Amino acid sequence: MNLSPHDIRWIVIRVFVLIGSVAFHEFGHAIMAYKLGDDTPRRQGRVTLNPLAHADPIGTFLLPIAGSVYNAASGSGVGGFGWGKPVEWNPTKINRKWRMATARILVAIAGPSMNIVLALLCALVNVILLSQNVVSLESDVTQILFFAVTTNFVLCFFNLLPVPPLDGGHVAESFMPYRHRATFESYARFGPFIVMGFVMIPQFAQVFRIPAYWCAEHLYKALLSLFGM
Repeated sequence: MNLSPHDIRWIVIRVFVLIGSVAFHEFGHAIMAYKLGDDTPRRQGRVTLNPLAHADPIGTFLLPIAGSVYNAASGSGVGGFGWGKPVEWNPTKINRKWRMATARILVAIAGPSMNIVLALLCALVNVILLSQNVVSLESDVTQILFFAVTTNFVLCFFNLLPVPPLDGGHVAESFMPYRHRATFESYARFGPFIVMGFVMIPQFAQVFRIPAYWCAEHLYKALLSLFGM
């Protein structure tokens, strides 16, 4: 494996972007559970944007680094997948004005929603810098911010898969009629294997990257048009 200094630099950048994006995602789960009445995330120190509070040794560090190195060596030009330490919360502590099923859905979608928010913020900052001629379209700053936008869209789409233990799996379970819960739970046992298939097989990963790039490009076009560019 022959990695140039340029490759190593971009591996570091991509891993840092992914770590920050994962922290935003897990913070979304934690703050939503806390706002709904459960103080468990706060007591465990999860209501924070500090990446170390949400880091998982394999999902936040090992896998993203390995994936970024592999992708750099293969010339694919994309980063790896990753995840954070799951946020623990107690549905029985939720404020009684919220139905438990509703609370589960809100906490589940809060993570992907934060990825969309971060993608919008990164794109907005980039367009503002472009409009003020601080950076150019070819600059490293633009490339890094565009990568952050696409990464967060990928994380959003990936986590919305209706497969446990992903957020989409929790949403699907909440909507599942009780008479079908047993069937869903039997299917859920295979969830981790399905998830690893999407993570480890490059062809499956394109399922998320293609729409992520489409969303990023159209978001940039809309913002550039808004700023008269």
